[in-house]
Amino acid sequence: MKHEAATLSLGPKSKAAGAQLFWQKWSPEAEPKALILLVHGYAEHSGRYQYFAEHCLNKGYAVYAMDHWGHGQSDGTPGFVPDFSVFHDGVDQLLVRAKQDFPGLPVMLVGHSMGGLISATYLLEKQDKFAACVLSGPAVKAAEEPSAFLKIISGFLSRFFPKLGVLELDPNGVSRDPQVVADYLADPLVYNGKMGARLAAEMLGNMTRIQENAGQISLPLLMLHGGKDSLAAAEGSSFLDAHVSSTTKMLKIYPELFHEIFNEPEKDEVLNDMTDWLDKQLLAKKG
Repeated sequence: MKHEAATLSLGPKSKAAGAQLFWQKWSPEAEPKALILLVHGYAEHSGRYQYFAEHCLNKGYAVYAMDHWGHGQSDGTPGFVPDFSVFHDGVDQLLVRAKQDFPGLPVMLVGHSMGGLISATYLLEKQDKFAACVLSGPAVKAAEEPSAFLKIISGFLSRFFPKLGVLELDPNGVSRDPQVVADYLADPLVYNGKMGARLAAEMLGNMTRIQENAGQISLPLLMLHGGKDSLAAAEGSSFLDAHVSSTTKMLKIYPELFHEIFNEPEKDEVLNDMTDWLDKQLLAKKG
């Protein structure tokens, strides 16, 4: 296994222009058959995906991941984002980097949780950049649907008090494995404070955007979700399955699993389901 870590800069057109984002790649010793662009979830960081990366390497994939603006080892303010497009800008830069290294290889987009929302909304503009996409527990619908009043209030707070903490996530909803929860709480690169009003409003706005425009997505799409996910409703994946235009799509809900399906006791089953499906898309592309 080869591992590389560095930083990349957001371009002058970004609303966080000049910010440095930490990124890393894991690649097999031999030439990979395809690339996986991994987009992590809210409050966490790319370093939590070592096991995920090793699984993918063993299947012949190289994995590229970054810490979003305001996350992990990247610049920015935890719990806040000036605009949701800043997350897309990071994906742009990581994709450029990956294509520089392996210009001829197909790229698979894999997004988890808020990273699933980032990925899904990114596809609305740039799905032609990818051979397929996997969404793990995507934050497309909130576990508790916000009221109209709450949406109005969140818009007000986002404008006038953008960094005011408004939402706290329960870390016990991350996994049924107590060690995963303990490690999550002890990880200095995981943000355990409240989500700010701007980020909360940006997420709500982009959930609405993907719900209204899901039909624009026609890329091969795999949706994986824990049936007992208390942080991002499984209905979000079911909604996408019902509304995307993709002729190749698959929805799999694991009845007993919590939010981080790649960190549950059954993670090997989930990861095999993912790479088996990706392998099929590669074969279909070659055929």
